[in-house]
Amino acid sequence: MNSLSLKSSCYRAAVCLLACLWLPATGQAQKLLRLVRYADSLLNERYQNPDIDTLYITRPKTKWTFTARINVSGATLETRGVDNGLPFRSEMNADYKSTVSLGVNYLGMALSLSLNPGKLLGRYHDYEVGLNSYRNRWGFDFFYQDASNFTGWYEGNGMPRIELPPEVLSMKSFNVNAYYAFNYRRFSYPAAFSQSFVQQQSAGSLLLGFSLQGQRSRTEGNYESLLKVFNVGLGAGYGYNWVPHRRWLFHLSALPTLTVYSNTSLSVDDDRISLDYHFPEVIITVRGAIIRQFGNMFAGATMVYNFTNVGDHNKLSVYHSKWHLRLLFGYRL
Repeated sequence: MNSLSLKSSCYRAAVCLLACLWLPATGQAQKLLRLVRYADSLLNERYQNPDIDTLYITRPKTKWTFTARINVSGATLETRGVDNGLPFRSEMNADYKSTVSLGVNYLGMALSLSLNPGKLLGRYHDYEVGLNSYRNRWGFDFFYQDASNFTGWYEGNGMPRIELPPEVLSMKSFNVNAYYAFNYRRFSYPAAFSQSFVQQQSAGSLLLGFSLQGQRSRTEGNYESLLKVFNVGLGAGYGYNWVPHRRWLFHLSALPTLTVYSNTSLSVDDDRISLDYHFPEVIITVRGAIIRQFGNMFAGATMVYNFTNVGDHNKLSVYHSKWHLRLLFGYRL
């Protein structure tokens, strides 16, 4: 066999080998592609056919939504009471937390990434995590905070106001606030907070609410104290989406819940004091949003505010507030 025939035989063998490898691989790729297309069609059908009144609510006409956000949050702990017949009061504020996040949403499936510049620069040492899910019929917020950089003041017992240093108070707390919207076919929370729907006409809804709030606060200094709080609340409220123009959306909702279970205790040095339930103890969640549409782009701001009170101001009452502000800009593709 001459060299030319040998080369030709080797070439044919190589082509046959590649064909044997390529055809099964191509078959597997085609099966995977068909599976992806099938899953995409299911997502698209579910996304485009929700149980809504399309005169009031619609889906965006695009599949992709890209959103950039600037998030700022803060917390305040206030106490009031009477000690040996003399009133006292204190207020402590946690350092503000700021993050920048980027998110992508495809047919209702969302993924986001957040960055805290202050933590990277060593200027923020607390820890905080948040999770929310907003749907037309129901939804919830969850926030957890582990903070030690509180600053504030104390006054009372006949003494002038004293500025308190950051290391006096440390607090771990969580909030869970859930809602159920009765008029979910015409009123959309996601239109205001996740932009996965578009509110076409103004509408409101009666809301049912469920709240959980827990807190563990420790003070150190001339005396040590440990405050433990756990509350469960049930209630009702109202939310409204106002659409003065097809490009504008204003949202406001208030959902107060009355505490139906409370377990609160205070330990000062080695003494443990049980704080009795005092009516009314409440957990209030207020949400607000402003959204402006620009064709396939949108911009706006959202806010969530939580307030909780426990105890009796004639003995000892504790007020805890937590707020989150978000500025956002998005593009639909």
